[in-house]
Amino acid sequence: MGRHYPSRPGYRRLAVLAAVLTLSCAGLAEADPAKIGNCELTGGKGTMPFSPARSGQLTVEVNLPGPGWWNGETVDSIKDGYEYCMAANIAWRAGLENLTVVNVSWDALVAGQTKNFDLALSQISITEPRKKVVEFSIPYFDSDIGVLVRQGTKVNETSIKDMRFGVQQATTGADFVINRIKPAHLKVFPDTPSMFTALMAGQVDVALTDTAIVLGQAAHSDGTLEVAGQYSTGEKYGALYPKGSPNKDVLNKIIQSLIDDGTLQKLATRYLAEAWGADPTKIPYFKP
Repeated sequence: MGRHYPSRPGYRRLAVLAAVLTLSCAGLAEADPAKIGNCELTGGKGTMPFSPARSGQLTVEVNLPGPGWWNGETVDSIKDGYEYCMAANIAWRAGLENLTVVNVSWDALVAGQTKNFDLALSQISITEPRKKVVEFSIPYFDSDIGVLVRQGTKVNETSIKDMRFGVQQATTGADFVINRIKPAHLKVFPDTPSMFTALMAGQVDVALTDTAIVLGQAAHSDGTLEVAGQYSTGEKYGALYPKGSPNKDVLNKIIQSLIDDGTLQKLATRYLAEAWGADPTKIPYFKP
């Protein structure tokens, strides 16, 4: 998400969750050779092979939830979504028989503390501090920071500064709020679910993280939440690789091919526009 930079000293290190999903491309081939889960696969299978971290499979890490990006609350319920299908297409073009998805702690992921995986796809903003402990792919998505409020909340770029802010720790959104907006009231949460719950309960007035994420949350709130505005940050998402990954070049080549042939644009149209329920270009921009 526009939600990521290495954990700061003092943040409690979170344990990696051991939820894992393995999908067999070979087993699915009998039913439909051009799909993994509900994802349509494009390009040629095995056209850009590499030796993965775990033999015979593509191992992808994520920090759930991620509506629109990963459609499901747990890895065993996810069958599609922008980043899920992006991972499926990477596995397909690499010629790997299995796609394994591992749900991990956000702090551990962006601090470079997770091991034995090929890449992470979790709306991760590319930042210089993070590059010190992990590698990044070429950018595949642009994102700003959205302002999520309870339906009917009156807020503008002036009044927002007196409100109670909620942010997720170790994110670019938190960094932006602390250093640019400098609100009088700020509460930091360990993850987005607890931040959104606090907003619903009236413990904070506004919750800030990636526009893409808050749009998805608003769309799934049955009309109780809305996105009131956003801040321009120039952030870009990238796949995260382990530091020193030997497969960085070929993975970048695969991602570039997904951009060049329109596969990622089709995924954005199909999954993100549906999940967001709103056009992000129509959301007003606030000045910090």
